[in-house]
Amino acid sequence: MKTSVFYLSDSTGITVETLATSLFSHFDTLEINPIRRPNLSGIEDIKKVAEEISQAARESESPTIVFSSLISEESREVLRACPCELYDIYDLFIKPMENKLGIKSSAITGRSHGIGETKEYNRRMNAINFCMANDDGENILNFEKADIIIIGVSRTGKTPTSLYLALNHSLNIANYPLTNEDLESDKLPDILKPFKSKLFGLTINPTRLQQIRHERRPNSQYSSLSQCQYEIRTAEVLYRQTRIPFIDTSSISIEEISVAILNNKHLLTNIVNNFND
Repeated sequence: MKTSVFYLSDSTGITVETLATSLFSHFDTLEINPIRRPNLSGIEDIKKVAEEISQAARESESPTIVFSSLISEESREVLRACPCELYDIYDLFIKPMENKLGIKSSAITGRSHGIGETKEYNRRMNAINFCMANDDGENILNFEKADIIIIGVSRTGKTPTSLYLALNHSLNIANYPLTNEDLESDKLPDILKPFKSKLFGLTINPTRLQQIRHERRPNSQYSSLSQCQYEIRTAEVLYRQTRIPFIDTSSISIEEISVAILNNKHLLTNIVNNFND
């Protein structure tokens, strides 16, 4: 089943898409066509998006889903008239909270990602930049500055997990791909040995890994089941021998992977120490 999903926001749209992604992780068979419309600044923008939603609904047999974090009541009224399944964050959460707390919300656009707290904003931006500069084993000289170093064979989810932790927790995350050369040595790569306390491993079911790799390089040695089985088996032996904590990413969301990483006691100690420096 494939359905169009609109993410609407008068700011970045990060908050509403993160929430939706977490919810969709519980529907394994659903194929999503994401349509992002951030920075919707006026009613004319909303009307144009409403036309897009109506067209998507006409062209699809499955429900068109809309997640919105729009603040303007006028804008939200336009969306309510659309032929879609609307999940209005304001109606779902803010209004009930106003009623329960007995106070009105400030209704300021982009508050969750604003720069009111300059120090935290800068920390988040620096973390994202660090993550992007240290992806896939790049700039290994920066590993000393990393809060966490995620390791694993190709296509186990290292990059998206790294970005999630940087964006949502302002952590300096590096990741390192375990290559055939690393695995054949049967030892932790020399570059990683000084940072063993920062390491967290990812693994995955070999059949699932084959499916993912086949989409990238079909009918190659890289995507063969035997190669995937070898790499996963060898990586897991390495994790156990070196006592590196790891998690199977086959059927869990990025959020769940991140929680497992953050709950690791050794890594948590490093994170706390780095934040106190």
